[in-house]
Amino acid sequence: MTASSRGARRWPFSAFGVQVLVGLLAGVALGLVARAMGALADGSLNWLAQTLHIVGATFVQLLRAVVPVLVFTAVVASIANLRQLANAARLVWNTLLWFALTALIAVLIGIVLGLVLQPGLHASLDTATAVAPTTRGGWLDFLRSLVPANALGLEASTALEEGAASTAIGFNVLQIVVVAIAVGAAALHVGDKAAPFLAFNQSLLDIVRKVLGWIIRLTPIGTVGLLGNAVAQYGWDTLASLGAFTLAIYLGLVLVLLGVYPLLLLLHGLQPRRFFQSAWPAITLGFVSRSSIGTLPVTQTLTETKLGVPAAYAAFAVPLGATTKMDGCAAIYPAVAALFVAQFFGIALHANDYMLIVLVSVFGSAATAGVTGAVVMLTLTLSTLGLPLEGAGLLLAIDPILDMGRTAINVAGQALVPTLVARRQGILDQKIYNNF
Repeated sequence: MTASSRGARRWPFSAFGVQVLVGLLAGVALGLVARAMGALADGSLNWLAQTLHIVGATFVQLLRAVVPVLVFTAVVASIANLRQLANAARLVWNTLLWFALTALIAVLIGIVLGLVLQPGLHASLDTATAVAPTTRGGWLDFLRSLVPANALGLEASTALEEGAASTAIGFNVLQIVVVAIAVGAAALHVGDKAAPFLAFNQSLLDIVRKVLGWIIRLTPIGTVGLLGNAVAQYGWDTLASLGAFTLAIYLGLVLVLLGVYPLLLLLHGLQPRRFFQSAWPAITLGFVSRSSIGTLPVTQTLTETKLGVPAAYAAFAVPLGATTKMDGCAAIYPAVAALFVAQFFGIALHANDYMLIVLVSVFGSAATAGVTGAVVMLTLTLSTLGLPLEGAGLLLAIDPILDMGRTAINVAGQALVPTLVARRQGILDQKIYNNF
């Protein structure tokens, strides 16, 4: 027995997946303790709840900090390397096709569950809480978000808090992708003169990936803070009045994650167990962080290094998926929620209405790319069907709890589709996929 093998046996928690699992359990335990401690006399969070919140928020902030540079450099490098792939255009169209196909399956599952479980007829809610949300989705959002406001894809938002105005700087991943594609294409057209720039871009990408690797190692600690904060803040008390609706959502998510996705993998000759072993850290992080964009660096890294998807293709497909591929937020949730609103207000839906739900779920996430989210997609669905937008307000109380499951499915789909497309196009590294 070698020294290294003896060391591995002495320290069973060295495996990254085990560390994440321990983080999940510790987060739940600490969250329950923090919730039992209650709030302070002035209504603020107790010290444990504050600590969990700070740890989780800091981890997500670290991940989001590398997203703009990672996406830009990776997409530019991808454009430069895609010229080596004869089927680059086919990869793009197949990616979009499978985005749509998997969304179609997910929305059909959502519609069936909404019809069978009828959550709107089993809700004990006060109609006074039916207030239209301030954030709404529209079919023109795609055009608005597609054109970059500046070369960096940055956005500024101003909010009024306690009588003082504060400005926050954010970023739009879709705009960063657009800018990077334009820069990469321009570099190719410039030719040899762009070689130093492409070399610098590749060096910067390698550096960012190294920094990202260090941040990813903090995932177990971040998991403790994120899940602990969720348990301490939300608990499960708010689910009682919307139990049937919550059941329908999570049942749909489970059917997609553990039914549809494994079946698609088997049909492509891929072992589902290998996929989940490789993608599970990203799926878990999506669950606890409730952010596809925050999880994007982890998803892209695992898709390349564990699932065997070529970096040149993954750098394009995964960021695009993070803004447009959302089987949880953009397919299952709006389908079930739309039926819930119709049932709650006693509004009959007809065949053409169900077709509209399918249409919105398949194409709506692309139409609202860059600003998409569960509430945005729900308001887009309700307005398309002519249902009262106030119905969305009924569901906001439990949205954080639902959002954990929705985001996990989003992240899983964002890793799944590039894997399937790479397999279909014969560019998936089977050795990497099988030798997790």
